[in-house]
Amino acid sequence: MSDIPDDVTAYLRDVADHHERANEAIAGFDELVTGMRNASIAQLSVQQNADMRKISAMAALIAVPTMIVGIYGMNFKHMPELTWVYGHPGVMTVIVVCGLVYRAPCAATNGSECHFDRVHGVVAD
Repeated sequence: MSDIPDDVTAYLRDVADHHERANEAIAGFDELVTGMRNASIAQLSVQQNADMRKISAMAALIAVPTMIVGIYGMNFKHMPELTWVYGHPGVMTVIVVCGLVYRAPCAATNGSECHFDRVHGVVAD
């Protein structure tokens, strides 16, 4: 048989048992940490998506006024609005009215349902 004494064999079995328990605990902690990391990444991804939707909505709102101001900022020589006394205030009024009409559904529902949100499937906060 073996030349190892019985008391040492019992001790080594005890050490092997502790080693196996430690390995199982480490594997469990590894799975737990992996799950927590995946949940954190998913939560971060959802938050980033919500932020991007908000940024996209704001960019869409700013696009039309930016285009209008860009056209009027080109300093064309022959623009009928330049000779009209109310040309600049008229253009500014059109920009403001377009913005108000575009966001009217948001004002009516306290921001819970907006035209841009309905079109693109965004859920407003």
